Amino acid sequence: MRNFVILGVSFALLAFSPFALAQGNRTGGLEVDPSTPGPGWKTCPRCQNAARVADDRKKAAVDTHPFDPHDLSGVWGNNGLPWDLKARPPLTPEGQRLLATLMKEVNQANETSPPLNDPLIICDPLGNMRSFGYNYGMEFVQTPSRVFQFFEWGHTWRTIWTDGRKLPADPPVERFYGYNVGRWEGDTFVIESNGYDLRALIGSDATRPLFPHSSAMKVEERYKRLNYGRLQATITIIDPQVYTKPWTTTGTIELLPNVEIWEYMCVPSESNEFNNRLIRPAVSGK
Repeated sequence: MRNFVILGVSFALLAFSPFALAQGNRTGGLEVDPSTPGPGWKTCPRCQNAARVADDRKKAAVDTHPFDPHDLSGVWGNNGLPWDLKARPPLTPEGQRLLATLMKEVNQANETSPPLNDPLIICDPLGNMRSFGYNYGMEFVQTPSRVFQFFEWGHTWRTIWTDGRKLPADPPVERFYGYNVGRWEGDTFVIESNGYDLRALIGSDATRPLFPHSSAMKVEERYKRLNYGRLQATITIIDPQVYTKPWTTTGTIELLPNVEIWEYMCVPSESNEFNNRLIRPAVSGK
């Protein structure tokens, strides 16, 4: 029972994490109501009132508005697509070993419980796999030679090369967001990536479990604009060292018209102060 209470307290506190405390509902240093119309674009995708989002989508005629299927521009979703845990394939013996080690490191009781020592609490980057499942809104920006994908959570981005280069068999350096190349297959934008840092864990938000991968992991993403306001997204992990077959998650993300990505950063000094004041006392029970 005590562990259950601590876990509940930890997640309640996480809702007021250093991310939230640092950002609040602020624009230009002034307290604002994100659901209230103002000059320019609306900030903070996740802060938008659901009724207002629905009204914005209605005004934008998202179901009938003309669109270019090769244009992915816009802010999509007010959160990511959580990993489909039911679709997770069985682990290899090496995968079982890596998961057991990871669960000890992050204080995760079992394969279905969330970690008590989530690395995001100390401002570790989420990495691409977690950003897919937990990003508070993301935006594609296309140029002739590359596509940038911006994530609100952590105020970060990745570069997806579309200049015809091939995915390197042995990337020169490991990255939290991998090495990414993209191409069009008809109306579907396909991204292949590899070269992931082992700390770029597989997971979603802080209430869900984390999973490992090997340095040999490759990832394939497929994005298809179904209409002006809906984007179909599919991500597949291919890591035969850890998983006995590919692991695929798919879903649909909605466009948020007239919304901009916010500066939602994790500041280490604020995170440390927050953890010392709230998180650690809650976990220790003192």
